[in-house]
Amino acid sequence: MTSYLIKNARVLGGEPQDLRLKDGVIAEIGAGLAAADGDTVVQAEGLIALPGLVDLHTHLREPGREDAETVLTGTRAAARGGFTAVHAMANTFPVADTAGVVEQVWRLGRESGYCDVQPVGAVTIGLEGKQLAELGTMADSAASVRVFSDDGKCVDDAVIMRRALEYVKAFGGVIAQHAQEPRLTEGAQMNEGTVSGELGLRGWPAVAEESIIARDVLLAAHVGSRLHVCHVSTAGSVEIIRWAKSKGWDVTAEVTPHHLLLTDELVRSYDPVYKVNPPLRTEADVLALREALADGTIDAVATDHAPHPSEDKDCEWAAAAMGMVGLETALSVVQQTMVDTGLMGWADVAQRMSHRPAAISGINQAGPTGQGRPVSVDEPANLVLVDPAYRGAVNPDSFATRSRNTPYRGRDLPGRVVATFLRGRATVLDGELV
Repeated sequence: MTSYLIKNARVLGGEPQDLRLKDGVIAEIGAGLAAADGDTVVQAEGLIALPGLVDLHTHLREPGREDAETVLTGTRAAARGGFTAVHAMANTFPVADTAGVVEQVWRLGRESGYCDVQPVGAVTIGLEGKQLAELGTMADSAASVRVFSDDGKCVDDAVIMRRALEYVKAFGGVIAQHAQEPRLTEGAQMNEGTVSGELGLRGWPAVAEESIIARDVLLAAHVGSRLHVCHVSTAGSVEIIRWAKSKGWDVTAEVTPHHLLLTDELVRSYDPVYKVNPPLRTEADVLALREALADGTIDAVATDHAPHPSEDKDCEWAAAAMGMVGLETALSVVQQTMVDTGLMGWADVAQRMSHRPAAISGINQAGPTGQGRPVSVDEPANLVLVDPAYRGAVNPDSFATRSRNTPYRGRDLPGRVVATFLRGRATVLDGELV
């Protein structure tokens, strides 16, 4: 295995240091380290060194929708974005509701070699919300599934949700809920509010999200289990989660980069690239989400990377699929909305985009395959080097993902991933895949 000597990187934004990566771990950290035989020297003046990023919420589409994404193309995009681990959501074809399917996705991730792929198992068979899936066998499989979600659909039946929460307690699992009351969002096209009224589009009310979160934090407290709330999008949801945490309940939450930056005003263009689930909300919601991420009410940033082929997005608004790609722009959006605004430092970014998501899913265990571990000697050499001074227009034609449905085409964003290392092996160098 090639060894690397990274010179003058600012670990978590601190003073410049040198890092030697050897045999899959961080072998040395210090000032003025000399290159040894076999070292590849990486000049990192002005670059920030962070632990490899961990995404709790990635749609890799394989099996079944390889026209939109594959495990290989999705993990290449992840590496380009600084991620060393992603969690592959279950809404594939067939659904990842059995040990066989989650093991298939897990093995495809191992074969790709660009980042670790941890499958997320479905809560219910076929995502139909009627009968629990094989939670125990997925947990016992080679993939060791610990996160379960029907994402794309809500587990709206309170009895099924309670049973799922009770079941995963036995092996330390967590239910990740897509909070959307289906009867309140039937036919909804965008956030319910002033803009939807002016455009004449059926609105998606905030209470559809908030009512499910309120129910589920109470259920989680009642059974003493773990609940994770996917893609929080409203100020009201933040308040419910803050209240639940104040009670000491085991509730965690994530926010997407696009919900930290974009608002429903963009829907006035009728460009389907802005159609997403949950929908883009108001400026007041965006500000509340930023504050909640900064103060820790929201634990993690998760991309909800949702690739679609062009024919599913390049059409009229009502017919367009919901979702945006996000792996290759996530860190830039977080820098713009949270770091450059002074709300968070780079150490906080490491917490929200590496340490906490890895802890939530349980992949942060000490050992050679641990993710979200500290940037310290003898820890796995999962690292990303970021140039915070870079600023440039987003060009999706250069993306590694198979799809191009980004809301940032042509938009200037700060920051650039210069290098990514997975257990000491470079997957990206000088901004290009290795």
